[in-house]
Amino acid sequence: MSRSGRVPAVLAAGAACAGAAHWAFVTPAGLPARESAPQLRATARGSNAEAPKMTGSSVLPTGALFVAAAAASVAVARRAEGEVAVKKKGVKVVHGQEIPWNIFSPKAPYQGKVVKNQKHAQTLTTPTGDANWETTHLTFDHGGNVPYLEGQSIGIIAPGPDKKGETPARIRLYSIASSAVGDDETSKTVSLCVKRVVDLNKEHVNREVGEDKPDKAGTHFPEDKVYRGVCSNHICDLSVGDDVMITGPTGAEMLLPEDPEANIVMLATGTGIAPMRSYMRLLFNDKAGANADGSRKFKGLAWLFMGVPFAKSLLYDDEHTEYKTKYPDQFKFDYAVSREDKNAAGQKMYIQTKMAEYAEELWEMMQSPKTHIYMCGLKGMEAGMAECFGPIAEKAGVNWLEFAKAMKKADRYHVEVY
Repeated sequence: MSRSGRVPAVLAAGAACAGAAHWAFVTPAGLPARESAPQLRATARGSNAEAPKMTGSSVLPTGALFVAAAAASVAVARRAEGEVAVKKKGVKVVHGQEIPWNIFSPKAPYQGKVVKNQKHAQTLTTPTGDANWETTHLTFDHGGNVPYLEGQSIGIIAPGPDKKGETPARIRLYSIASSAVGDDETSKTVSLCVKRVVDLNKEHVNREVGEDKPDKAGTHFPEDKVYRGVCSNHICDLSVGDDVMITGPTGAEMLLPEDPEANIVMLATGTGIAPMRSYMRLLFNDKAGANADGSRKFKGLAWLFMGVPFAKSLLYDDEHTEYKTKYPDQFKFDYAVSREDKNAAGQKMYIQTKMAEYAEELWEMMQSPKTHIYMCGLKGMEAGMAECFGPIAEKAGVNWLEFAKAMKKADRYHVEVY
């Protein structure tokens, strides 16, 4: 999923509460280790992947965990004793722990290189009749210099010019679609899921009639006035061996919980699947998410709801099917194909329509403090949640908006929409 403009430091309301727990990146020096606490990631010692390096002397071990409750308590105690926190370049303290943050800036980006993805073709979708039918999966080699966590984003700088005539173009942020170790599990690559933006005969135009040329997928519209998204088309037209300018990483809103028994309910529209894929790769695929005996560290339930306009627009269905086959008690997925499917009442099948089929079960899950909701994609998703769960909450004597607000305060309701 892409977002434009400058990077806001978005944190869930009340995220700094003592009970909040997320993935670790680096354990601050001097904090007590939690030897007996179960953790979802492999430690650097237990991982075969080479640890990614930060600029300067800091080294961030692959797969270390952050925000253990004990560590947070010690950090609070130290602050109370007057200890002065020293800001470090390239990291941000979230819940008392450090995560990678804006290691590379628009003025000093990292030059990565496009590499072949061994699992997915560059174009994931097939033509639907819409101008913007294409969604791609691109993988960049960063040499271990751009460490990141599942749920974070990176920025891409296109050559431009952009809508405002700026060259190079202003950065576009894209949610990362690979787990922290990358699709190849070397901790040296990062993958994005990017939809090619193509609008016909609308307000913004950067190609007049007759000027649109075939893109890498062979699509062109010579008889129309065309607007092609500058960065999305730049990315979608890249080839193996091409250079790409990367900024970041950034983002703390969509980080996973540390608790291996957490329940993860994911809502994604289109390329909003990107962070969800990063989670699922860690939970069900990567060695970093496995115990020594091969069992998975994750013991909870992950449930994905994905909304797309056409079945041809579905993304990573092969992976979802594989996870469901291997872990039927821990992974569920449901699709809402809005232009093709309808529910029993004849309504178009949007995410909230599909979720309504499981409203009682999902509502019961949300009563547990172990359940987290993650939303990424179109802005209307939150309204859809209210539409789906408002009535059932009312029956329980609860106001849905207040309930959602309480979940956000408890750091269990994570939203990244555009």
